[in-house]
Amino acid sequence: MEAFPIPSDTYKLGFIGAGKMAENIARGVVQSGLMPPSRISTAHSNPLRRDAFESFGVSVLSRIDDVIEESDVVIFSVKPQVVKKAVLQVKPLLSKKKLLVSVAAGIKLKDLEEWAGQSRFIRVMPNTPSAVGEAASVMSLGGSATEEDADIIAKLFGSVGKIWRGDEKLFDAVTGLSGSGPAYIYLVIEALADGGVAAGLPRELALGLASQTVLGAATMATETGKHPGQLKDEVTSPGGTTIAGIHELEKGGFRGTLMNAVIAAANRSRELSQN
Repeated sequence: MEAFPIPSDTYKLGFIGAGKMAENIARGVVQSGLMPPSRISTAHSNPLRRDAFESFGVSVLSRIDDVIEESDVVIFSVKPQVVKKAVLQVKPLLSKKKLLVSVAAGIKLKDLEEWAGQSRFIRVMPNTPSAVGEAASVMSLGGSATEEDADIIAKLFGSVGKIWRGDEKLFDAVTGLSGSGPAYIYLVIEALADGGVAAGLPRELALGLASQTVLGAATMATETGKHPGQLKDEVTSPGGTTIAGIHELEKGGFRGTLMNAVIAAANRSRELSQN
């Protein structure tokens, strides 16, 4: 198989789709210093979307074809329902010299490769905290994607958070957990803040405490390496306030409800991939 290496230090990055996910990734990449905005482009006719990308230096071109032609790495970041249309639209421009990436939930590599007419594809499931450099992403390689290609994508998405390699069969579960997971945590933050207000705290203080508490707890879990059950036990004194709160959470089925949310989102991802 003929190799077409991507210049890892000078490659150009293009986004097909200029929604929030593309913006989050592009903004995070620029803020991390991995590459300058002058090497990133997208295309969109909506003035609001154009302004969003241009605000941090990314070029917004007139045509999708122009993005493809000047990019070495092309990320398809459109909604799952329109991925096929987007890939087929630019198929004549997708040479084997270009590394193709999809971040669309539920769309399998075999379908992407069939639509593109080539298998130099990498599928990535990121999440929205890429905008603040704290994404959780998983990637899986297509048939002719190389380890060098994988390194480029690992560095790209690693610049906006953490990235793991995983078998594609795990992606529906990944979507249900980390892809949809930020929304669950926002609900938790909102509920904690509401609880604080109900207990007498001013709204601004309650929201600040709730957000920082979630951030601090997550940082403890990632940096200490301790099991979350152990960390929970370290906060929970016999007959104290925390165990009283945990008792209420358990009575309300808190853990089971979160588990069911992940499973429901994973099942929806499977439905999307089948459709």
